[in-house]
Amino acid sequence: MPHDHDATPDWHDTPPDWRTQGVRIVRAGELDPNTAQTPGMTRAAAINAAKAGAAKLWAGTVAIEPNAKTGAHHHGHLESIIYVVKGRARMRWGERLEFTAEADPGDFIFVPPYVPHQEINALPGDTLECVIVRSDQEAVVVNLDIEPAEAPEEVAWIDPNHPAADR
Repeated sequence: MPHDHDATPDWHDTPPDWRTQGVRIVRAGELDPNTAQTPGMTRAAAINAAKAGAAKLWAGTVAIEPNAKTGAHHHGHLESIIYVVKGRARMRWGERLEFTAEADPGDFIFVPPYVPHQEINALPGDTLECVIVRSDQEAVVVNLDIEPAEAPEEVAWIDPNHPAADR
């Protein structure tokens, strides 16, 4: 069955050269640390316009050393997805970082636009390693000066479709 290229107006009458305009692989050693940073973590870009020709997504890695946490920040109008690869992520969020929850390897975290948040490495002896995907190419990181709540409220991940899986 032929592929319908009519849905992509940029191709006009010339079919794309799939060899150069198709799948891109960015190797682990090719990640670019020259991206917006937040104190307490190290970000590296993997998928963006420069590395892979992406137009609508940004993806990369983040590492937080043992006993470390980021400064409070948000990513403006961008949505973020964090996938925990190694370690345990403790997230704090809210106007005073008054809410908290933890995520383990294999868990996904969704951060909506403009939500003030902080990532914390919850394990004292291991680096927290995550993959991050954002909804735009812009490197929006707005670092915030927030006096955090002393005793944040623990929030269980809420999933009305799978209540037995909730923490």
